[in-house]
Amino acid sequence: MRFNFGFRKNKPADVVNHAGAAAYSLTPQLELYAAVATAALSDQFYEKADTRLQRLRELVAKNDPLFVAQLAVYAREKMYLRTVPLVLAVELARLHRGDNLVSRLVARVVQRADEITELLAFYALANQRQGQKQLNRLSKQLQKGLALAFNRFDGYQLAKYDRAGQVRLRDALFLVHPQAKTPEQQQLFDQLVRGELPTPYTWETELSALGQQTFTTDAERQTAFCQKWEELIGSGKLGYMALLRNLRNILEADVSAGAIAQLTQALTDERAVTRSKQLPFRYLAAYRELLTVRSGHVAGILAALETAIGHSTQNLRGFGADTRVVVACDVSGSMQQPISPRSKVLLYDVGLVLGMLLQRRCQNVVTGMFGDRWKRVPLPQNQVLSNVQELYRREGEVGYSTNGHLVVQDLIRHNERVDKVMMFTDCQLWNSTGDGNDLAKAWRQYRRTVAPQARLYLFDLAGHGNTPLDVREPDGVALIAGWSDKVFDVLQALENGGSALTEMERIDF
Repeated sequence: MRFNFGFRKNKPADVVNHAGAAAYSLTPQLELYAAVATAALSDQFYEKADTRLQRLRELVAKNDPLFVAQLAVYAREKMYLRTVPLVLAVELARLHRGDNLVSRLVARVVQRADEITELLAFYALANQRQGQKQLNRLSKQLQKGLALAFNRFDGYQLAKYDRAGQVRLRDALFLVHPQAKTPEQQQLFDQLVRGELPTPYTWETELSALGQQTFTTDAERQTAFCQKWEELIGSGKLGYMALLRNLRNILEADVSAGAIAQLTQALTDERAVTRSKQLPFRYLAAYRELLTVRSGHVAGILAALETAIGHSTQNLRGFGADTRVVVACDVSGSMQQPISPRSKVLLYDVGLVLGMLLQRRCQNVVTGMFGDRWKRVPLPQNQVLSNVQELYRREGEVGYSTNGHLVVQDLIRHNERVDKVMMFTDCQLWNSTGDGNDLAKAWRQYRRTVAPQARLYLFDLAGHGNTPLDVREPDGVALIAGWSDKVFDVLQALENGGSALTEMERIDF
């Protein structure tokens, strides 16, 4: 991507954003990318789940089928998203014919056994199918892809994810008719049909069985659960995400110091962190759950979580001392929205975590937050989660408006030359001061009068389909979308002269 262009008359804003301000539309490719990368498919501040889903379906129809497939694979394999790649696959099956693109896509994005039934359930919903014949006339390419996916799962995986629901794995087996590769696999398929797969050893089944037992005293029950957690930790079969989700339960069970040592080692194991593919905000959720736990082990576990999130972004290159960076986090009202109905993590938290991860890898960096005002907040560089908590504690200091332009106006006022401005936001900016300024005007003025080579990166955390600046124009502005640390791979692609879509287009298909 080139940034150093001559100054010229800019294209005017062509849409109005959800806050009522002038904004810029995106190309179909960029809009689909942003919508996919931020798709929780639940109600958000400005957009209901059904509206987002319908917009995704319309955008699939506007894009090249190969790009849609590449984006779906990227979302599953790089962003670690599970639901939205299935949506893209079903929509592509409805629109695309004539080759095996859809079957190859399905076989690649279905990576857990329960995703077979999730895909079929969405297929029924998307095609308005109900009743016993809801899956009749299933796309042949979907069938072929699901059959290929079936062959990858062993008995443990089939048993673990054979759950009650609108569609069962048994139903899917009858529907797609996978050909067993071995007699042993055929035996597994037969057991699945008869409902005779052995109950898998998981932390859920172990604790559920223990919970059904009768104990004479609370102390006896406490001891039993303590021993069970110690057994699970020592078994090595407690997955990384299960560890993160159960840290509070483990500490409240009062496990031994030896179990805590094993737990800490597991949390900070660099290879385990990499394999677990956790989204960065998962570490924040675990961190916050511990802040009110009464245990002498809390401090050590908090430190372990800081180490773990550092491992998760070990390949983030960042910027050296010669590159001046501003990291600005949007704390406006629309960012105070849970990312899903059952989550305590807010969209605002996602921006803070990503911002602090980037800050950690920059040697010459200013951090701050904007709402009614823009405020710089100096923070230590070797911390991520505790820095997020500090910003979270102070967010009321700047109010809850969407005055992102103040970040750049502050640079203009002080004639301060920086190289990169990184703004983590939902992109729905509106000037509450009434002075007629906006981010697009401020940025053009900044590049014209202070820093002609400066670059502005908008990290879009909501994917509403418009931006406060025209990212298609060569004004040193680029859009990056998503909640995963993979946004920094896109940043690197842009720094290397590519586009925001370079990482998707590299997917071999």
